Amino acid sequence: MLNTSRALLLSGLLGSSLAHAMDYRIETVTEGLEHPWSLAFLPDGRMLVTERVGRLRIIEQDGSLNPQPVGGVPEGLVAAQAGLMEVILDPEFASNQQLYLSYAYGTTQANNTRLSKARLVDGQLQDVQVLFTAQPAKSGAAHYGGRMAWLPDNTLVLTLGDGFDWREQAQNTSNHLGKIVRLNRDGSAPKDNPLVGQAGAAAEIYSLGHRNVQGIVYDNQLQRLYSHEHGPRGGDELNLIEPGNNYGWPLITYGIDYTGAQISPYTELPGLQQPLLHWTPSVAPSSLTIYRGALFPEWQGDLFASTLAERSVRRIRLQDGKLAGEDVLFEELEERIRDVRVGPDGALYLLTDSADGRLLRVVPSQ
Repeated sequence: MLNTSRALLLSGLLGSSLAHAMDYRIETVTEGLEHPWSLAFLPDGRMLVTERVGRLRIIEQDGSLNPQPVGGVPEGLVAAQAGLMEVILDPEFASNQQLYLSYAYGTTQANNTRLSKARLVDGQLQDVQVLFTAQPAKSGAAHYGGRMAWLPDNTLVLTLGDGFDWREQAQNTSNHLGKIVRLNRDGSAPKDNPLVGQAGAAAEIYSLGHRNVQGIVYDNQLQRLYSHEHGPRGGDELNLIEPGNNYGWPLITYGIDYTGAQISPYTELPGLQQPLLHWTPSVAPSSLTIYRGALFPEWQGDLFASTLAERSVRRIRLQDGKLAGEDVLFEELEERIRDVRVGPDGALYLLTDSADGRLLRVVPSQ
C-alpha cells in the first residue's frame, strides 16, 4: 500500500538566477529494506531491489515487500562497501527471464567485482552463470563500482573501482581496476572494444582512469553515455564516456587526499579527459539516470544523480545536450540516497541507504 507524505515545494537553487519551482509529493512505497542498493522494474509491475547484505527482494505491485528473499543469489563478500550491488534486466527479459547481478566476491584479503547472470523463475534464480570477474583480486573492502547500463547494440557496460589503495592501477591497461568494461551478454569481450589487439591490454576495457564509478546511463536520444564517479576529498566528476578515453585518475584530479595531502599537482594534462562538471566539496554521487518520463515535462532530458554525503538528488539540467545548471532536490528527506530511477509510470523512484531503507516515489502534487 502506498503511503502518501505531505506535499513539498521544490526550488531549484544552483547554476541559474531563475527559480525553478514546482510542487511534488513523495510517497513511501516500501519500508524495511536493509541498505538497498539498486532497483529494477519487472514487466508485470513488480520491482526487484538488491540489499547490499546479499539479498535480492521482490516488491509486489501493491508496494508490499515479499517477505521471502529471492533464492539462489550467488554468495559474495559483505563487508564495509562490499556486497550485492546492481541488478539489471536483460533487454529480452520478457521472453528469457534473464537478469544480471554485480557483487563483491572473495575474502577481505583477496576480492574483486564479479558479474553473474541468471533466470528469475517463481521467485528463484536458476542457471546462475559467472560472466566476468575483475582482475586482479585485491585486499580491502572498498571501491567496487558495480553500476551497469545497456548500449544500443545490447552490449553491457560495467563500472569498476580502483580498490582504494591501488589508485595507480587505474592507469594500467593490463588490469580492470579503475576501468569501465564493455561485455557481450555471454561475458566475452566485443571484438571492437578500443584496446583489443593492443599488446598486454585487457580486452574488456572500454575506458580507463577512473576512481570509483557508481553511476552510468545511456541516453538513447542523444546517443551519449554518461557516468559519474566519487572523487577523494572533493573532485567528484560527471563524465561523457567515449571508447578508449582516459579520464585521468590519479594523474589529474580536482580533489585532495583524505589526509589533506596533494594527490596530483595537475587538474589538466594533454590526452586526459576533463569532466563535464566536478563537485567540491564532495557530494558522493551514487547513481545516475536520465528523465524521459511524462509526469514532469520540465525535467525532460535532464540527468539525475543521487548523493550520499549531500543527502540529495542533483538535477543536472541539459539544454540541447549542453549543461544548463543544477538543482539540489529532496534534501528535506535528510537521507542518504543510494539509487534514483525513472519508473515506467514516469515517476522518479529513490532508494534510501540505511539499515531500515525505503523505496520512495516522487510524483506531481496534483
